[in-house]
Amino acid sequence: MEPPEGRDMEEVIQRIDEKYRPVWVDRPHEEAEALAAYFLPHRSAKLVLKPTRPRMIKWYCPFARQSDFPSGHRYCINVYVGCSHGCVYCYALSHAPCVAATKKGFQGMVDRDMDDLERFDVPPGPVHLSNSTDPFQSLEADNRHTQYALAQVLAHRRRFTSVTILTKNPLLPVRLGYIDLFKKLADLPSDHPRAAAFQLGAFPGFCVEVSLAFWREEARRAYDPGAPTVEERKAGIRALREAGIPVVLRIDPLFPRSPRADGPTQTYADFGLAEPQTAGDIENLVGFAKEMGVRHVVYSPAKIVQPRGKELSPAMQAMRQVYEYVAAPDRPIFRGGAWRPPSAIAEAKVTQPFLKTCGRLGVAAKYCKSNLIETP
Repeated sequence: MEPPEGRDMEEVIQRIDEKYRPVWVDRPHEEAEALAAYFLPHRSAKLVLKPTRPRMIKWYCPFARQSDFPSGHRYCINVYVGCSHGCVYCYALSHAPCVAATKKGFQGMVDRDMDDLERFDVPPGPVHLSNSTDPFQSLEADNRHTQYALAQVLAHRRRFTSVTILTKNPLLPVRLGYIDLFKKLADLPSDHPRAAAFQLGAFPGFCVEVSLAFWREEARRAYDPGAPTVEERKAGIRALREAGIPVVLRIDPLFPRSPRADGPTQTYADFGLAEPQTAGDIENLVGFAKEMGVRHVVYSPAKIVQPRGKELSPAMQAMRQVYEYVAAPDRPIFRGGAWRPPSAIAEAKVTQPFLKTCGRLGVAAKYCKSNLIETP
């Protein structure tokens, strides 16, 4: 469908939901028009417009206010539906299906979105794979949808700035032979609109963010039951780094440690849970990040997410009891569909001990959101 002729961009911008409007404000007219043609419905009678048009290469995060992302528009390609890892704390439980599956007509939808990016001459932006599913879960070995999406990003490289993969299975793309594709994605072509800025800032055009929050298999089995083992993830990270692929290590989420030093001694075992992260585990994880020469590590305190239409799992019911215990005499905060420790507790019992370890070992650490804000 072609966009309507002669529409007034100022009027269109005023109709855009204020959450998304910052992406359009102060843009050159041609860029604003192109972004509206790609992201917005073309003939909607609604007074308030939201990004809805793309089939597969979509708005990065429909839940976030775009004033929080000063780099402008960014894309997300959720290659699959759901995830087979079964991580009990997963933030996507609040909005994504639990059963992993392919998307019908995936390749055709990617092709049509790429055609629209070219047809509307949309300015480049960062692309992330993925928000709500692992692009390298076991489905990829049979379907190769992530490989296809990345190949199309490469074919239309001028429409994208940085390309970021988020996965718990970094060994799979190594085994499937994707390293050469990764290397090609890392280089912005000389005629790319942002090539000079990337070269000046030494920004990588491609990066793999690997989630590895646990050092012991006991903890991994308890909290990431369907995900690759700790050793498999370490092997994948090592192989990527040996191939020269930039890697970010996500030691994320972070859990309160036990026992509680300023109260009656209780451990996770008292709540029927495996100890997720000891001080030694964090030391080993940060030390591994330093050994691998990752760009930085990413962290955030764990949230207990209320699944969509379901009860909390037994493990997360027990974790909520842990949060109530460590927060006493206060209570955990429920916000955005998830329970969180009070800010003071999260800072003192979770964040600061982690950051002290990173500082002592000389490893740069970025809070989960700030690493996105800084992605060019």
